[in-house]
Amino acid sequence: MEYPVLAFDCIGVTEGGRFPAEYTGRGADRTPEFVLHDLSPKAKTLAVTLEDLSHPIKEFTHWVIWDIPAAPCIPGGIPAGKYVPSLGGARQGLGYGVHRYAGPKPPRGRTHRYRFQLYALDCILGLGPHATKRAFLRRAEGHILQRGSVTGIFE
Repeated sequence: MEYPVLAFDCIGVTEGGRFPAEYTGRGADRTPEFVLHDLSPKAKTLAVTLEDLSHPIKEFTHWVIWDIPAAPCIPGGIPAGKYVPSLGGARQGLGYGVHRYAGPKPPRGRTHRYRFQLYALDCILGLGPHATKRAFLRRAEGHILQRGSVTGIFE
């Protein structure tokens, strides 16, 4: 399904560019900051996913977080945990088998493509933290107001 575009800057990661080591499993494994542009005034919450588009498992999930209160910026350095009190109780589901950001870390000598997707939603989803990206997308269906993405590479 096509959605209106949610334009955003992923600080440090540009479309088609290389991930800085800070945001990877070979660096600090820290989440980047996201600065949103033209967020719908109807948006109540935001969600973010990170997928490895080159992994043998199609769109392998590295990170999924939802129920972030709608705001023009999602700060970098989101801590691990099922719930993120500093983000209004946002929930991190299971991505890479953990409740935290797991940045790019392909096998040495291989370049993989990774995609951040941001979603603006018209509601609080209220999913439990053991939900996966698939469960998030099922629950979000019909509530997505905007969606945007940035794809970068890392070796």
